[in-house]
Amino acid sequence: MKTKYAALAVLALGLSSCEDYLETTSPSIVDADFVFSNVELSRAALDGAYEQWRDCAQNKVFGDGLWYAADVVGSDIERHPEKFSNQPGRHYPECLYQNGTYAGTYGLTSYQKEDDAYASLYSVIGKANAIINAIEETPDFNSIVSSAKPSEIGQIYGEAVTLRAIAYRELLKNFGDVPYQEKMGVKAGGLVGRDSVYEAILGQLQKVEPLMYPLGSIPGVAANAKNYMSQTMTQAMIGRIALEAGGYQTRRGDLKRVDINGNSITYETIGAENNGATYGRRSDWQKYYSLAKTYFKKVIDNPGTAQFHLTDPRSTGKKGQIFDNPHQYFFQQMMDDDATYADESIYEYPMQQGGGNDARPYSFGRPSNGGSKAAYPCKGYGQGRIVPAFYYGMFDPKDKRRDVAATVTGSDGKGAETLIPFVPNSKASGGGISLNKWDECRQKSPWVAAQRKSGINGPYMRMAEVLLGYAEACAATGDNGEARTYLAMVRERSFPAGEAKTDEFIASRGSLLEAVIDERGFEFAGEGDRRFTLIRSGFFAQKIKAVKDLTRAMIDGLKANGYYEFENGNVISDVVYTKLVDAASEKGYRLTTQAPDESDPVLFPSWRGQHDDWGSLGLASAPAKSNLAIKGLFDRVSNPDELIADGYEAKNWGADIVANDDEYYKYFFFDYDYVKAPIYLWPFTPNIMSAGGFTNGYGFAQK
Repeated sequence: MKTKYAALAVLALGLSSCEDYLETTSPSIVDADFVFSNVELSRAALDGAYEQWRDCAQNKVFGDGLWYAADVVGSDIERHPEKFSNQPGRHYPECLYQNGTYAGTYGLTSYQKEDDAYASLYSVIGKANAIINAIEETPDFNSIVSSAKPSEIGQIYGEAVTLRAIAYRELLKNFGDVPYQEKMGVKAGGLVGRDSVYEAILGQLQKVEPLMYPLGSIPGVAANAKNYMSQTMTQAMIGRIALEAGGYQTRRGDLKRVDINGNSITYETIGAENNGATYGRRSDWQKYYSLAKTYFKKVIDNPGTAQFHLTDPRSTGKKGQIFDNPHQYFFQQMMDDDATYADESIYEYPMQQGGGNDARPYSFGRPSNGGSKAAYPCKGYGQGRIVPAFYYGMFDPKDKRRDVAATVTGSDGKGAETLIPFVPNSKASGGGISLNKWDECRQKSPWVAAQRKSGINGPYMRMAEVLLGYAEACAATGDNGEARTYLAMVRERSFPAGEAKTDEFIASRGSLLEAVIDERGFEFAGEGDRRFTLIRSGFFAQKIKAVKDLTRAMIDGLKANGYYEFENGNVISDVVYTKLVDAASEKGYRLTTQAPDESDPVLFPSWRGQHDDWGSLGLASAPAKSNLAIKGLFDRVSNPDELIADGYEAKNWGADIVANDDEYYKYFFFDYDYVKAPIYLWPFTPNIMSAGGFTNGYGFAQK
């Protein structure tokens, strides 16, 4: 395969070096003698690449950075909390640069600094290349590969190759076509077409996958650890990358499009050209979906120590708490303690409680108005929010994932629960329905000394993605029986028995493939998966239009009648009614779980409340009335006077959406026409272009 990978050099579309922005050496000098002299030392060298990836993932592409600015807030189901005018630096990339018209005037901001995500990802590649190249230079390398069997050196080689592939995957996803480098110390050339890079990294991953050990059986790695690349993870990454390689993407029109052997590629395009770019997929896309199907099925057949729970393994709580939600169990395991990895995870990047920046729960967890230090819990910004029309009108009311994904209450930072209004703002002071999968109240011992230090790991690959990825690949290639089986497996575990109505759900979507894509939206709501899934699957314009139309109907109904009823029976009203109650005395606990029904305003919606014992963590004046009882959230209140007499207060709800019509409708994918190619990529910074000898496309400025 080396000759094919070498062909990539021919495809480079510039001659100048990107050396300043592509780290080509590792701080640990490794060579063939070093690698084979001591496996433990070679793994220590690899750990340097892991640390670089962990830092990059957390701060650049899967916690903060580009992911923070667009991935979690730029889909049909997720949005931002603040006014559009307050944060144009992230809101313009999020909304496709106002249908591409703003691309040429977009100014770089703190979300994309010089020497930032781009350089950080190439640093991962450089460190991985140091290990890869050293192993490839050993006398026994060819015999290791030809054996097609796991070995300690083969495992380390496979881990490094997988880390490099992940870094390239993130580069391609965020920037499109990028320089390609697989030799340490060799200067990188200009831009290489993404299709060639996809082919290269998929070929490399298929080569190393047989040399690796399944999850839980890597020599020298604890069986419960999921912070290493296993054979299982490599197989799952082949599936993920193959779907992206065969999927729809927006490509600039000024680059020659060829495959890894230099042959021209043809595309199936949809929509209209935008800023010289077109939106389409390779005409031979099915071979990539077939590849995804093969490798996802390998994971399903042998997941190692990864487990997809069909039922909740937790029993009833000591105070009578009901759990009964295997979907929530995954997130709870991630919040339990530093030594725990979630059963369903295939790979998590690790975070240490009290250590460095832990952006995901801070930015995409349940928000808190607490201060930056010594608060209960500390400040939670809440950058990611849930689109109201999705929460009310698209989530099935019987789907147990809704209350895990989304919450209408946050924390006041002083031990009590508070309603999150729809007025534009951050924390629990505004922004509307928030994400709920990470909640520091739900940790066994929250870190109350300072914000951004919760220590909750980042879930980069889990079994639900494998199952739904396999279902998608099957549906797209005509294997409907398999597709339905695995769609149902994911869907039905989150509904009461007999209520998932999988066949009715499929019929309502018009195709099995669309049903799988929408099921993925419910499963991964609030996790930043939806945006690129819609882009690569070709459903982006259709889904954005549907939710915008529903949002318009909702706002118009609220304006006219003071309420709006959705087809699923949910009603959003101008106001809701709330009061604080002493749940500790009334229930025996403050942190709520799965509500048995909708009759209890303290327990429903599920999965909210407060930590059960802030006092043990230093809050001297923990409020007795810590939990919020809510009435009128999903239906019209017929007895408001009685509720007020009972201590409830009327709180603005849908009325605040009406008052901020532009924020919830106009600026939600601002001026997107559903026809032009979506400009979702990030521009290269001036220094990167200068060092690399290439230019921006997609209408972006050149300086």
